Amino acid sequence: MTENLWKILKAGDIAIPKLLLYKYQDLKLTDRELILLMYLLNLENASFNPKQVGLDLHLSLEEVMDEIAVLTSLGLLKLEVKKVGNIRDELINLDGLYQKLVYIIVNGTVEEKKKEISTDIYTMFEKEFGRTLSPMEYEIINAWLDGDYTEELVLLALKEAIYNGTTNLRYIDRILHNWYKKGIKTSEDVEKEKKAFQTRKVKSLEIFDNYDWLNDINE
Repeated sequence: MTENLWKILKAGDIAIPKLLLYKYQDLKLTDRELILLMYLLNLENASFNPKQVGLDLHLSLEEVMDEIAVLTSLGLLKLEVKKVGNIRDELINLDGLYQKLVYIIVNGTVEEKKKEISTDIYTMFEKEFGRTLSPMEYEIINAWLDGDYTEELVLLALKEAIYNGTTNLRYIDRILHNWYKKGIKTSEDVEKEKKAFQTRKVKSLEIFDNYDWLNDINE
């Protein structure tokens, strides 16, 4: 791949954002992925032709698609389908790459301050539910994590639902909403609420046991 990069640069007809060369490792890109990005950045049109990419960069079709999948997962690239009549064309969208480069310029770092969602959370749900999650269920969980709930809190709500014998996202959503109203955000908060609930329950039973039912009836 180093030889391919040398040939591309020697040709002298390719434009590369300098910041990309400086920061590509911080973006978690390999040399091969950098070369592919450089190639895509300099295409005359946005149409994606994986076979041609493979021929130009001496990669197999499988290698091209694997690298495209990596760049997509990193949020640097999207393939958008465009239809004109019966003709279907895939277009390369590199807005994600430019957005990350802008973020670096403004903030001096590639680390965006956002919630990181672990893929383990979906595995946990599927394990507890005993089945594969539906696309809609994935979207609901993502919405929780993108909103007001942390991954820790969502997993705690899942645990609470399972304890109560329920494998239903609507039920879990009610738990999360109830906790949010009460300001519960951590496992410590959940434990405090449980203890407070038990205390209230015990007091209610004490009042019930000590009530003078006989006199109340006679009155």
